[in-house]
Amino acid sequence: MKTLTVTLGLLALTSMPALAQMNHGMDHSNMPMSSEQMEGAVHAKAVVNSIGDGTANVSHDPIPEIGWPAMTMDLPVLENAEMMGEISPGDEVTLMLVKGSDGMYAIGAMMPN
Repeated sequence: MKTLTVTLGLLALTSMPALAQMNHGMDHSNMPMSSEQMEGAVHAKAVVNSIGDGTANVSHDPIPEIGWPAMTMDLPVLENAEMMGEISPGDEVTLMLVKGSDGMYAIGAMMPN
């Protein structure tokens, strides 16, 4: 039984990077975020309404992982956020939201759908 537990533990640890890369097609392996931020990150589909300096206004689908209903809101965009491709107002995207030490969520990555 001990061998099975150790084997399953090793399997889980070695497959984590592969699972992170498969998540919604985003490769998070090179993102400069702490393991706590990556562990608490959530993904959501959204439409970009506008992008400004340090913020994006989006209309997102419900995000049950954090208890958010569908809504339109301004979200801060992290300084080192990964923008995958050209993103313009009106585009449908997948957002990776990262919870900061203040408990607030910000956009850590955005990828066109």
